[in-house]
Amino acid sequence: MAIIEVVDLVKTYDRKVAVDGVSFSVDEGEIFGILGPNGAGKTTTVECIEGLRAADSGSIRVDGLDPRRDRAELRTRLGVQLQQSELPERIRVGEALELYASFYRDAADWRELLERLGLADEVGTEYRKLSGGQKQRVSIALALVGKPKVAVLDELTTGLDPQARRDTWTLVEQVRDSGVTVVLVTHFMEEAERLCDRLAVIDAGRLVAVDSPAGLVARVDGEQTVRFRPTSPLDTALLAGLPEVDAVERHGPQVVVTGRGNLLHAVTSLLARNQIVAADLRIEQAGLDDAFIRLTGRALSE
Repeated sequence: MAIIEVVDLVKTYDRKVAVDGVSFSVDEGEIFGILGPNGAGKTTTVECIEGLRAADSGSIRVDGLDPRRDRAELRTRLGVQLQQSELPERIRVGEALELYASFYRDAADWRELLERLGLADEVGTEYRKLSGGQKQRVSIALALVGKPKVAVLDELTTGLDPQARRDTWTLVEQVRDSGVTVVLVTHFMEEAERLCDRLAVIDAGRLVAVDSPAGLVARVDGEQTVRFRPTSPLDTALLAGLPEVDAVERHGPQVVVTGRGNLLHAVTSLLARNQIVAADLRIEQAGLDDAFIRLTGRALSE
């Protein structure tokens, strides 16, 4: 059952089209990712869903509500962690949660929420003294204190170290397991692949695809890469002649073979017949990065 429906969303700024005819739906109880490079239109899309921006055209429904017309009621059902948000430096964690809880008719027990998010010991700590990971936990707590049905988390782990990022991923999964639908805006491939049940890939304001991470990867048609360093001279034309091989490249002493099917067996058998040992052998399956490149024609970082 769809809890969010976006149909033909368009938003422009002067002459720049930020969102160009985007349509997707979010099912209740899932972690739905919006993936794309910086400037792709991800944040504009979710700000229209949140009612913070008015769409030029198209329609949006969140739990049956229009984000602009029903803004007051939507605030009771939607929790938001903005891409850029700060609290006053000297406000204490407990003070912030108590203040936000006062905004809602039926707020969560904020003390219990801090306990669940591992912040109980920081209730009297000033915001300025928190680590980056702790600040993100506070952001999640503020988004959840109104007991929302949907939580929108925008670039939640940007700027965090790898361990804090993984800890935050665990928290997001716990939020979903508590019954809250999560919309996760990200430009981290690993994050999207780890957390999301489905993804909307947005590039240059346009919706490129909506699918599960595995479904997007499957569009690469099972492409594989074998990397190795031959211990003896190797004529790469021999590899290029194998039916399983699509391409062969050299990167210094390393040979990179791309193909499909039983590629590893075909490559290692040919090397054995020519008495060549494959040192530092690695095989890589296609991933979300490869799917993104196939769908958009460029890497996410470009």
